[in-house]
Amino acid sequence: MTAPTGLPDRDPLPSYLAPVPKTLEDLGLRFAWLIVAINLVGTAFGFWYYSAQFAATPTVMWPWVPDSPLATLFIALAIAAWKLGHELPWLTALAFFGNIVLGLWTPYTLLVFYETYAAQTHPLMYQFLFWSHLAMVVQAFVLHRITDFPVWGVAVALVWYTFNLIVDYFVPIVGDPHHTSIPVPRDEPMFLEADALGLIAAGETTFVLLALFLALATRVKKCELASSERTGG
Repeated sequence: MTAPTGLPDRDPLPSYLAPVPKTLEDLGLRFAWLIVAINLVGTAFGFWYYSAQFAATPTVMWPWVPDSPLATLFIALAIAAWKLGHELPWLTALAFFGNIVLGLWTPYTLLVFYETYAAQTHPLMYQFLFWSHLAMVVQAFVLHRITDFPVWGVAVALVWYTFNLIVDYFVPIVGDPHHTSIPVPRDEPMFLEADALGLIAAGETTFVLLALFLALATRVKKCELASSERTGG
């Protein structure tokens, strides 16, 4: 349904599924094309940021290198498709997963390797990377306004990001693991008897599971609300 303002309705979801205030959600949806443009600019920057890693990666594996730029591209395309009247649930689910996973994983990694990043990265770039990725999480939590997260759409996103986990950390298929470059050797001892690769793999795996839970929980709550409306409960 569409609200009188011309924006899609906001279902009364629990705050853990819809933590962004309605006013901010409405603002983002009203200026959807601006959000699309910002994400496309971020995508272009991200592909530039990964240029050195592209050069060191076999061409066949390039699609699994630029994780964050692909996430911002997914959400730009998903919002654009919705604005054009053709919302694509599989694309919106990819956008949701990508912006939750990478929006959390990058700040997590920046904190895990804080001392090294702080020594190697300009403070402004560090802050930009940290907060711009957290903004990805915010925009992901607005997508419930334009999709119902059908199970088949969530399945598409889960397959993509599960395969991404596999080639990033476990079975690279061609060349080395394809995760985003980190500023220390992969086998660098960290804490809790984990090495650097283990820590970042644990983080990304956790965030993929979180995205899966949030998407399916949103689906369940929306179905419950629809059923309640039909029965007059």
